[in-house]
Amino acid sequence: MTSLPWLDPDQLWFPPADEALGDPDGLLALGGDLSTERLLLAYRNGIFPWYSDDQPILWWSPDPRCVLVPHDIHVSRSLRRTLNQGRFTITADRAFGRIIRLCATTRAEGTWITEDMIASYSELHRQGYAHSIEVWNRSGELAGGMYGLAIGQCFFGESMFSLETNASKVLMVHLANQLREWDYKMMDCQVESRHLLTMGARSIPRSEFLSILRACVGREPARHNWTFRWQWPGPEA
Repeated sequence: MTSLPWLDPDQLWFPPADEALGDPDGLLALGGDLSTERLLLAYRNGIFPWYSDDQPILWWSPDPRCVLVPHDIHVSRSLRRTLNQGRFTITADRAFGRIIRLCATTRAEGTWITEDMIASYSELHRQGYAHSIEVWNRSGELAGGMYGLAIGQCFFGESMFSLETNASKVLMVHLANQLREWDYKMMDCQVESRHLLTMGARSIPRSEFLSILRACVGREPARHNWTFRWQWPGPEA
């Protein structure tokens, strides 16, 4: 780790993402800060922070990269039955503060979402870049949620939690279809998991991921706010 560049909080830059280490996979740089300007620069260049309270800020760009193209979302037969039941309602930006804190506190393995990160992403939310997606059950209680960043035609998923069975899967179906209607080209999932792969995500080389970013982060999507309009069409789907 001593050979990695240390970032000066007073200098806004990153080394190229393709200079990241192979072991640990994707570790690129240390230090810097969590200013909104640095975070936006990071995401536009395929980089994200991931560290714990006892570490300096660590910046990553893994290879390969897990992504979901919105029109590739997969709905299994069992998930289709859940969607047909209409157990959940999906909204956006109704409870950002609650969502990011639940993402931090509901993970059995611990969290990288420090108080500093909560403050920085909350400021990005106020600036219109960071968004929350909420899953509500029939009693009006939060059943799941997610937060991430929208830059150009790309959505960068950061963290997700689920308090009820299938809540996160229902969220993913609604999010992917809404992003498709808004002409988003890609959802960044960072690192693959079985859950994401079963939903239609796939891993691509970092070089391909960076190429997509260069083409899409500077383009405006076909939306001006984050009011969710897409709805599951029902049993006939």
